[in-house]
Order: sequence, then structure tokens, then C-alpha cells
Amino acid sequence: MLQPAAHLPTSPALRSATPRVAAIDIVRGLAMVIMALDHIREFWSPTAVRPEDVAHASVALFLTRWITHFCAPTFVFLAGTSVFLYQQKQASRGAVSRFLLLRGLWLVVLEVVVINFLLQWGYNALLLQVIWALGWSMVLLAGLIWLPRWLVGALALAFIFGQHLLPFLQPVTRANVGWALLYGQPFLFKLTPQLPVLVAYTVLPWAAVMAAGYAVGPWFQLPAPQRTRWLGAAGAGALLLFGALRATNWYGDPAPWSVQARGLLYSALSFVNVTKYPPSLLFLCLTLGVALVLLAAWGPAGRLGRWLSTYGRVPMFYYLLHFCLLSGGAFGWTALAFGKPFNLSFAPPGAGLPAGYHPSLWRAYAVWAAVVALLYWPCRWYQGYKQQHTHWWLSYL
Repeated sequence: MLQPAAHLPTSPALRSATPRVAAIDIVRGLAMVIMALDHIREFWSPTAVRPEDVAHASVALFLTRWITHFCAPTFVFLAGTSVFLYQQKQASRGAVSRFLLLRGLWLVVLEVVVINFLLQWGYNALLLQVIWALGWSMVLLAGLIWLPRWLVGALALAFIFGQHLLPFLQPVTRANVGWALLYGQPFLFKLTPQLPVLVAYTVLPWAAVMAAGYAVGPWFQLPAPQRTRWLGAAGAGALLLFGALRATNWYGDPAPWSVQARGLLYSALSFVNVTKYPPSLLFLCLTLGVALVLLAAWGPAGRLGRWLSTYGRVPMFYYLLHFCLLSGGAFGWTALAFGKPFNLSFAPPGAGLPAGYHPSLWRAYAVWAAVVALLYWPCRWYQGYKQQHTHWWLSYL
């Protein structure tokens, strides 16, 4: 995700010290491809039933949503790892810190101005989501990289494991909104009487995930067999911890699992239905455990790996372009299908859904395949452009 900026000096020796790890690009590319499915489902096939509601949702709807839970933790964790690897190629820690500060603030602006515009045609609100949290996480990491790496890792684990001892402040008011932005459940806040703010991603949990990725960065400098053992052991340990804590409902997630009247399969869905907002300990054990196993298991790239790495090497370019396609496509489709464009994901309050609309996972999967396929060649072109040019702004997209 992070590439050396042209204005930060590097020597040939430093550049060659840390070869690019293919597994990072491949797993990040996999996360990006799966992520698009969730966004497309929301724009092209929203449902009255919440996908996470195991008492009412179908298995297909639940799994379509659930599989995308792996995307944000993987993306943010590997962003932290990329920061460490990027730092090894730079002669000055101060230059890296300044770059992270500027790039983080740029991502915040990108979320507020560009991504909100792409998402919300016809809906008047400010949405603070993953890029917002990613940006502020980089701002915090700009300071954390001055600490010993072991301390950064210890602080990250302390927060991830101890977060459930912290309070959720309800209701959110002007007096406590600062803490609510740092840690808490999603909330709606009136910035002005005309502008509500929906905060979906609070900052500290995701900053801890990024810091954890930064702390394990040296693992990716190890010889491949040792790197595989360490990543595999860490992933297996996280999954075992998830299983043990989830089975007991003792600690780690505010929503306990339960036996479902609909049968054994739905009880299993309840077991893996962990909390994303904010990401609970068990949510992170499950998602990052799988990510670590994939990072360990993915060997030589092969055709599939090369295809996925095309997206994984230009994640922010892919992220912005996929929103242009899915949002613009939904605008055109609804205009043709219902006589006027309709934002199915962010319908204005009281507007309801247009007559004749019916959710369809088949439609969502077909659009997903089309969007991912259409993005391949632009991403491949942009990857080649970045490799051949050193413009300073390329490090910010």
C-alpha cells in the first residue's frame, strides 16, 4: 500500500535490503476483491433483514456479509506491516513520521470529501468509515514509530485484549463525542442541525490493528521457511484462542453466541457471528488469525496470486475506482429500472424503496464479478505506471 515517496531520499543499499514479499500483495488483493462484494450488495441488493441476524437471515445472505469481515482487519494490519517495510528503505525516521502524518491527514480528507461524494448522492450526511479510521491510525503511528518496536506491539495487544474493560459512552453528546470518536459503537451525531454525522469506525481499535501489523513487520524479512512457521503459529494461536473464548462466552465479544431454534447450522453461524463495530477481541482473533494463516500458506504466486497481487499493489486506486463503478452503475441501473436514480443503500429518511424493487444476491454476485473484472486492466496499468515513475503524489494514491 505504501510506496517510497520521491522526496524521501533512499540509497540503493537501503532499497535492496527488503525485497517485496509477494504474499502481502496477494492477501491484500484477496481482501480488496472480497470487500467489493459487500459494497455492491449494499448498493445493488440491500435487504430489510440484517445479514448478521441469524434468527431471520438466510445462510447465503449471512455468509455473503460475513466473509467480507476479513477485509478491513487484513487491510489495516498489512498497512502497518507495509509501514515497517517502507521504513527500512528510508534513511530518516523523521521523514517516515512526516510522511505518515501527511498521508494520514490526506486519507481523512479523502474520506470526508471524495468517498462521501461517491457514496451518498441523494443523501445528506457525513459518513466516517474505514478510510477515516485508517487515516487517523497513520497519524497515531507517525508518533508510535519513535518508540521501541516491542513496546508498540505490547501497546497494541494491550488495547486489543483489554478493550472490553472500557466503557461505551451512551448517549453521545457534545461533551463526550471526543471519546466516542476514539472508541465506541457506531453513533449518529448532529454536527449541525442540517448535517448528521454517522461514525461507523472509531479510531483506537483500528490504530491498534495497524500497530500490531507494524510490530510484526520484521517477520517478513526472515527467510521464507522461518517466516512461514512464525506466521502460521501466530494465526493458529489466534484461531485457537477464538475457539476457546467463544465456546465459553466468557470474554472477548459483547454479543454471546447461542443455540438457534433454526437448527445446528444456524447455531454454527451464531458462533462465528462476532462484533465488527468496534472490532472485538474475538472478531480480530478470527479475522487476523485467518489472514496470518493465508500469509503463511501462500507459496509461489502462480496465476491466481499474480491476478490478486495486481489489485493488492494499488489498493487505494482500486478502492476509489470500485466505488466509482458500483455507485455510478447503481445510479444508471435504478434510473432505468425505476424511472429515476435511487440510492438503495442510503435512501433518504421516509423515502422507502421504489416499487418493484426486490433484493437479489444473484444480481449482487453478477455485478461483483463484472466490477472486479473491469478493474483489472486499470489496476494493472496503474501498477506499471507507479513502477516507472517517481512523482511524489504517487505515494498518496
